[in-house]
Amino acid sequence: MEWIETGKVNPGEKIYSENELVQIFGVSRHTVRQAVGDLVHEGLLYREQGAGTFCSHNPKQSKQNQSSSSVIKGKNIGVITTYISDYIFPSIIRGIESYLTTQGYTLTLSCTDNDVEKERQCLQTMLGRNIDGLIVEPTKSSNYNPNINYYLELEQNNIPYLMINQFYSQLMPPHIIMNDEHGGFIATEHLIKLGHEKIIGLFKTDDLQGVHRMQGFIRAFREHGVTFFPEMVITYSTEDVNSKTLKQIEEFFSKDEKPTAIVCYNDQLAVSVLDVLRKLDLKVPEDVSIVGYDDSFLAEATEVKLTTVTHPKMDMGIEAAKWIVSAVENKEVPQSKVYEPELVVRNSTMQLKKTSLI
Repeated sequence: MEWIETGKVNPGEKIYSENELVQIFGVSRHTVRQAVGDLVHEGLLYREQGAGTFCSHNPKQSKQNQSSSSVIKGKNIGVITTYISDYIFPSIIRGIESYLTTQGYTLTLSCTDNDVEKERQCLQTMLGRNIDGLIVEPTKSSNYNPNINYYLELEQNNIPYLMINQFYSQLMPPHIIMNDEHGGFIATEHLIKLGHEKIIGLFKTDDLQGVHRMQGFIRAFREHGVTFFPEMVITYSTEDVNSKTLKQIEEFFSKDEKPTAIVCYNDQLAVSVLDVLRKLDLKVPEDVSIVGYDDSFLAEATEVKLTTVTHPKMDMGIEAAKWIVSAVENKEVPQSKVYEPELVVRNSTMQLKKTSLI
């Protein structure tokens, strides 16, 4: 920011590479990438695929100068995700980028941190960049979105956009998503078939993915005739996953009648639950079986390999890029797509041992 404000880096000039910035500041590559990503998100920098990262404008310039210097010319697709640098998102982004590059498109990337105000800023930046198309992962998709006007503006400007992982029901836009209801169902059904009945489900409910996975969880109890109790479901929002949810898990397992299995919203949460159970001296899967979701790299990153539900990740990114390029070049809206999930069974689940009555 200081280099931009003092004129050490001028609008249109390329900044140092990530490796050079690592050496200059003596920090990790991850830190550099995050910092540069923040400046891209704020519109002070922009990326050109195969060329590098460039200065957009000086924040001390007039608003008129800012807008004129921040426009990127050429074939450009905007991508807005909830997160960039962790979990399954790098794989999705790599898929998008790999296809766009072959078609001669550049990618402008930003993230919302699942915050609607940051989403508004991202949308404003994208609209100011004269993008040709936009791929969006919705922010808090189960709630009413206050940024609907920006999507309507995209439509009025004939800029195609596609939503991935979920979509805003108020808009019913084109989308590429998972059948998350079925994913929640097969995860829970797997445990029921192993003899588990005291199963708790942990679901994030400010995103529709979690709502649908919870619906699948409940359907499995209904279809298999297993008694269901409301307290078997723990819901949480983006902000309180670590504080609220993990504490509730500890409380559940402090009771006399402990659950024998857990269905988690995703692998990330499942790994955190593994840590909680380890502190309580409970073994997985001997004492508790766990199922994750997304088949991320985390599923095999711990000593307990997670049974989990697949997510197409890289393939979803490629399909999203193909969709947006087709919409831009053919001026036609391709069909939406729904991926059917599958269960990957590893060693975090096992047949429930029947206790003796003697």
